[in-house]
Amino acid sequence: MMDTTTGELVERRLEHGTGEAERFYAALAAPARVGIEATLATQWFEKMLTRYGHELWFGDAAEIRAAMVRKQKTDTRDARHILNLLMEDRFPRIWVPSAVERDVRHLVRHRHKLVRFRTSVMNQLQALAMGQGLCLGKKLWSTVGRQKLESLQLDPWANRRRRELLELLDQLDPAIEELDRAVIREAENRSAAVCLMQQAGVGPVTALAFVLTVGPVSRFANSKKLVSYLGLNPSEESSGGRQRLGAISKQGNTLLRSLLVEAAQTAARLDPELRRDYQRLKFRRGHSGVAKVAIARKLAVRLYWKLREAAQPNTAARMQGSPVTPVVGESLSSY
Repeated sequence: MMDTTTGELVERRLEHGTGEAERFYAALAAPARVGIEATLATQWFEKMLTRYGHELWFGDAAEIRAAMVRKQKTDTRDARHILNLLMEDRFPRIWVPSAVERDVRHLVRHRHKLVRFRTSVMNQLQALAMGQGLCLGKKLWSTVGRQKLESLQLDPWANRRRRELLELLDQLDPAIEELDRAVIREAENRSAAVCLMQQAGVGPVTALAFVLTVGPVSRFANSKKLVSYLGLNPSEESSGGRQRLGAISKQGNTLLRSLLVEAAQTAARLDPELRRDYQRLKFRRGHSGVAKVAIARKLAVRLYWKLREAAQPNTAARMQGSPVTPVVGESLSSY
C-alpha cells in the first residue's frame, strides 16, 4: 500500500478468515483504490470494499503477468508489481459488468447447464432403449415412444436406472421451461438483445448472452478485436516469413462461444448468404465442424455491426473488421 499524501509504503499480510482484512479496510480514513487480478469468487470482497467507500479495480491477469520481468512468482512480488502498475498508471483495468448483469448471467448459465444435463439424461435413456432393440430416435420422446420405453422388460438395476432417469427428465423439463420464459423476458427488456434477435438463427438465449458478455460495444475498436475476445480467432505460430495458422484460440467466454456455434447451425439454414458460405466451407474443408466454427465467427461479426449501427445510426458503410475505412464514401457528388 502507498499513502498518496505522505508517499509512505506499507507492506502487510492480511488474513480474510479472521476478519483482519475487513478491519483494515474499515479503518482507512480516505477512500482507497484497490487493484487485484481478475479471478473468481471476489464478489464478497467487492461488496466489502463498496461498503467502506473504496474503489476496486480488476486487472487483466495475463497482461499483469506479461509486465512482470522476473520469473520468480510469489504473493509478495505480485502485490508489489500490482502496486507499481497502479502508481505508474499502467494497470490493465478491464470492464466489469454491473451486479444486475452478473446476476442475469447466472440465469443464462444455469439454463445452459440444465439443458446440457437434460441432454445427458436423454442420451442415457436412448442408450437403454437401443440396448433392448428399441431404436426410435427423436420419436422416443413422443407419447407413444415414452410408453414403449416404460414397457421394456429390464433387469432390476437397469429398471431402477430407467425409472430414476425418467423422474429426472420430468423434473428438468418444467424447470427449463420456466428459465426459458425468464430469459425471454430479460431479452425483451434490453433493446440491444432485441436488435440482435433480428438476425436469423439468433434467439433470446444467444442474444442475451452476447449482450451480457460483450457489454458496451464501444470497447472494441473493430470486429477483429471482438472475435479475438470471444476466442474465435485462429491461433498463430508464424516465424521466418512463414505464416502458420491453427485452430481457434478458445481464449474467451466458453458459454457464449458454444451458443454462437449452436446459433450458427440454425443461421446456416435460415440465412441464404450464410448457407452458401457454410456449404462452400464444408465442401472445401471436408468437415462440417470447421464450417460451423467459421460461420459462428461470421455471425459474431454480424452481431457486432448490428450493435455498432444501433449505437451510431446513419453511419457510412464499413468494411468487415474495420470501423474506420468506409466501403462507400459519405458523398458521391464528386463522381
